[in-house]
Amino acid sequence: MTRDDDLAPTLPPVAPAPARRGRPKKTKAAGAGETRDAILNAAEDLFSKHGFYGVTIREVAREAGVDTALVHYYFGAKKALFDAVFIRRAEVWNSERVAAVDRYAEAAGEAMTLEGLFEAFLRPPFQWSLKGGPGWKHYAALVAQTNANPAFGGETMARYFDPAIIRLLELVRRLLPQARDEDLYWAWHNLSGALTLTLGETGRLDRLSGGLCKSGDLDSACDYMVRFAAAGFRAVCAPQQGR
Repeated sequence: MTRDDDLAPTLPPVAPAPARRGRPKKTKAAGAGETRDAILNAAEDLFSKHGFYGVTIREVAREAGVDTALVHYYFGAKKALFDAVFIRRAEVWNSERVAAVDRYAEAAGEAMTLEGLFEAFLRPPFQWSLKGGPGWKHYAALVAQTNANPAFGGETMARYFDPAIIRLLELVRRLLPQARDEDLYWAWHNLSGALTLTLGETGRLDRLSGGLCKSGDLDSACDYMVRFAAAGFRAVCAPQQGR
């Protein structure tokens, strides 16, 4: 007798499936990176609106759409999360500002001016806040808050921004060789407050001017600040009688 199995046709081997085209499947590393960015974005938004002390890890997790344990896994305590938020964009600001003043100083040579120097140094953060999307506006507001925070603002600003500022002051010294160190530092201190307040876009200017000036007009804000900074440094650093 012939078994039914003996009568079954012989099938050809199955060919491997063709390679799938289009975007590859996300890797675990990519997924982790996206989760980390989502947490940082949520924390940045909340910190910029409510300050360091007004935000909890639980609120960050809820805003990011993740479990609270994941926030602790990636960043640990809240201060470490805050520092991670702060350094992420600080590195971009500072690297661009230092590169800009170095390019300007090399190109201008003996023709370097305070106006040109401050234009190179100040323009990048204004442009990022103007064109970089809501995250950069959140960050500008966060920096403004931190710069005025008596608990940890001085230490945080020094850690992330001082190297770029020191490079700027080195170049300013070339143009104002008579300036005392304390004059340069006070001049920067006053400019720093004006810069972070302006980038915070609080709307105070709009109300004070009755709508004549707009705090969101960051191109004009930078133009005015360049002139303000150059004139202020010249005035503060000028030799005075009795000194």
